[in-house]
Amino acid sequence: MRFVDFLRTTVLLSAGAATALAAVAVLASSTSSEKSLILFSVGWWVVAAAIGLRIGRRAQTNPPIARLLSSAKTSTTLPEHHPSAILVNRLWPLLLFTLLSGGLAFLAPQIPGIAAGFAIIWALAWRRQDAAVAAIEERDGASFYVRRTSPVRPMELVRTPGFKSSRAERVNGAVT
Repeated sequence: MRFVDFLRTTVLLSAGAATALAAVAVLASSTSSEKSLILFSVGWWVVAAAIGLRIGRRAQTNPPIARLLSSAKTSTTLPEHHPSAILVNRLWPLLLFTLLSGGLAFLAPQIPGIAAGFAIIWALAWRRQDAAVAAIEERDGASFYVRRTSPVRPMELVRTPGFKSSRAERVNGAVT
């Protein structure tokens, strides 16, 4: 699976988890007739959105992604293509977080409300990373793929040859 696609999918799944947790929080708090809990949750979601927008405003790659890209192993062949296995393998903490937070809604309705805020922060903080990685791929003429590893080991990338951008570059004012 291409790393750019993995990043896009991570952002979409995080936003989906935030939406699901927010819906569960609203349903759980409406059954317990606590209006203040809903208002507090909505306030937290607004603050979380502001935090996520602030963290994710940069167009450069985050330092962890930069380290991951620089440590990618070079290969001339494409890795195995198992996107669903890679997503489950790498995003199991998000799935566990969503299921546990949503499941605890009937014991304490504020738990999915708070968890939804953290999922909002995560989705908004990582929203521009795929474009930054795509720019690096275009500049370097390479493609990065997520390598299938153990779920508890750090992620590994494979760097393969790709297509380099053919834009004209300026060197000391002259077009080359």
